[in-house]
Amino acid sequence: MTTKGIAKTAGFAMAFTLATAMTLSPAWAEAESKDPIKLTLHDWTGQLITTQIMGEVLKKAGYNIEYVQADYIAQFAGLKTGDLHVAMEIWETTGRDAMDEATATGNVENLGETGMQAIEEWWYPAYMKEKCPGLPNWEALKDEKCAEAFSTAETAPKGRYLGGPVTWGGYDDERVEALELPFEVVHAGTDAALFAELESAYQRQAPVMLWVYAPHWAPAKYQGEWVQFPAYTKECYEDPAWGTNPDAKYDCGKPRGPIWKVAWSGVKDKWPGAHKAIQAFNINNDEMGAMITEVDLNGKKLEDVVADWMSKNEGRWSDWVK
Repeated sequence: MTTKGIAKTAGFAMAFTLATAMTLSPAWAEAESKDPIKLTLHDWTGQLITTQIMGEVLKKAGYNIEYVQADYIAQFAGLKTGDLHVAMEIWETTGRDAMDEATATGNVENLGETGMQAIEEWWYPAYMKEKCPGLPNWEALKDEKCAEAFSTAETAPKGRYLGGPVTWGGYDDERVEALELPFEVVHAGTDAALFAELESAYQRQAPVMLWVYAPHWAPAKYQGEWVQFPAYTKECYEDPAWGTNPDAKYDCGKPRGPIWKVAWSGVKDKWPGAHKAIQAFNINNDEMGAMITEVDLNGKKLEDVVADWMSKNEGRWSDWVK
């Protein structure tokens, strides 16, 4: 989100919230309940796009929609109680533990994959490989000279890893400790700040190691690589004896895999048509990356990008709400 400024994501969320929260459509008779379906909004552009597409589709089917700003992980408390109803992006990379815990209670339901495949990992620009030639192997980061090449005045002689907002999870602090990396984790305050720093560093060819994810425009716009940590396994996150450090968990990379949709388990009974539509929702990485690019790099309004997608894909989303 480099070109839109730190406050823009918050602006999107506020625009959604202030926009008509309870919208009736001519198809109202098809909806099973007039109560609003509450869809959660987070703090990255892709999730806002995904959520508004789903919301607009449900409005077309006559449902009453309310967008609610919510913390990515903490939202599960509201989903369990039914105070929140639908979360459109739970990433296998960072949200799986919270999702599994919530679905195990029976109060939250996994509604399947969105169609997008997630990568979230440490990433560096290609020009940094000259200063740390052992990359992308994670063991190169243990070399003090390599770590110093990624340092800043605040972290020297340790390297700096710029992580996502704390609310995203991801276990980066634990990973640094478990793998005994001479790095300090600094968390960006917002998604916008994270990628603003990447753009600034890239333009200056300055050192930077940071959290980059896909689907997103950044790995397409900039030449670089994700660090290759030991491959994730469930045991890595649960059993300290697994991996290179017998005394610590998280001595591996982040998982990769689907981006999931989840809902309060009461949705299927109260709004069965909406439940089926959410299950049917499907968008791929290329589509999402193109829409994020339109918003973050080309300066288009998020609502206009969503409206354009809706117009071009009417036959497709109409099948979701049949």
